[in-house]
Amino acid sequence: MCDQSGNRIFSRRALLKGALAGGLLGGGAMRFSCASYAAALTRAERDTMSADQIIEMLEAGNRRFRSGEMQRHDYLAQKRASASGQFPAAAVLSCIDSRTPAEILLDTGLGEVFNTRIAGNICNDDIVGSLEFSAAVAGVKVILVMGHTACGAVRGAIDGVELGQLTGLLAEIKPAIRATEYTGERSGENAEFVDLVAANNVRHSMAQIREDSEVLAKLEKDGNLRIVGAIYHLGDGRLELLD
Repeated sequence: MCDQSGNRIFSRRALLKGALAGGLLGGGAMRFSCASYAAALTRAERDTMSADQIIEMLEAGNRRFRSGEMQRHDYLAQKRASASGQFPAAAVLSCIDSRTPAEILLDTGLGEVFNTRIAGNICNDDIVGSLEFSAAVAGVKVILVMGHTACGAVRGAIDGVELGQLTGLLAEIKPAIRATEYTGERSGENAEFVDLVAANNVRHSMAQIREDSEVLAKLEKDGNLRIVGAIYHLGDGRLELLD
């Protein structure tokens, strides 16, 4: 089947199966710049992928986003395909910042990722419980904690902002501030310091997930789950995985 420009359009499912069969996911060669994604992930397709392959899928999606060669999503078809069940491959914990919608930045479709958003991508009991559902019940193999540069919540925590219930939320970022070794100006006006704290805040949230959830910690220990962190760069749109 071809689009109006004569470019061949492949089904999402055929492309995914071909990539898996050829080992392209692990090699970073999978690109669907002309793909029309009309099918949702099936359980079999999701379960065939390793955590490393899923992470590469997310990175490849971010590369497509940055290059302007995003997939041609048929969201209505994806809605129909996923209405009777969902088998996402990953769960993303990210910030509520309006510039960081994970599904767009990672070029994913309906039914591919769970997305939990909260200011400063912090962890609390409700967030951890949601992630437990995504992994222990729904079967995702990757939890991605995604912070971003120039984070307003991080900046507010650094500057000691107090405002209603936001005060308590920003307090959850304080450990990341204390953990950040930096000899320059430690203020929200210093973009470099803000971004260093944002990276440590991602690491802190990852540590909290492991400490607060025996369920997720065991899944990771047994090799059935990977918990990874990343920073999204607002300037160039790059997703940077953290060590």
